[in-house]
Amino acid sequence: MRRIAGLCLVLLLMAGRLPGQSLPPDSLFDRLVGRWVLRGTIARQETIHDVTFEWMLGREYVQMHEVSRKHSANGTPAYEAVVLFGRDPKTREYACLWLDNTGAAAFDPQGIGRGSVAGDSIPFLFRYTDTDRFHTTFVYNRADDSWQWRMDNDSAGVRRPFARVTLTRH
Repeated sequence: MRRIAGLCLVLLLMAGRLPGQSLPPDSLFDRLVGRWVLRGTIARQETIHDVTFEWMLGREYVQMHEVSRKHSANGTPAYEAVVLFGRDPKTREYACLWLDNTGAAAFDPQGIGRGSVAGDSIPFLFRYTDTDRFHTTFVYNRADDSWQWRMDNDSAGVRRPFARVTLTRH
């Protein structure tokens, strides 16, 4: 019985060190986790949303839940999204799956963005067609522990601002 208990203890201690259990030290996810208030302009409208980032599945992924404070006529949030973020520790590529209430789709590939960390920013690119893309870039500001979040439409290489918002801790 002691041998089994000892073996279980060793396995538990080793589990914390398995390569798939933690992200490399340059991951920006730790800085995203928490409760935030989003303020700024989206589609030329002044906007305030509540945003929560949480670790999930053993700190392998981060889930974002974004809810607008504005409500539609039926009482539901005017905008709501659940976004799953992941990072491949080998390639260091970030990816996200964006699901929101603007249009239901069965995990449409257009809802998947990819990007690589660049300093304190995570630029994601969503490819809609060969010529239409959407850029979503999170830029961390270490001085005040906030994030700038820029979103741009890109049609045939011409980028147009869609949103300029800031995330501050709630």
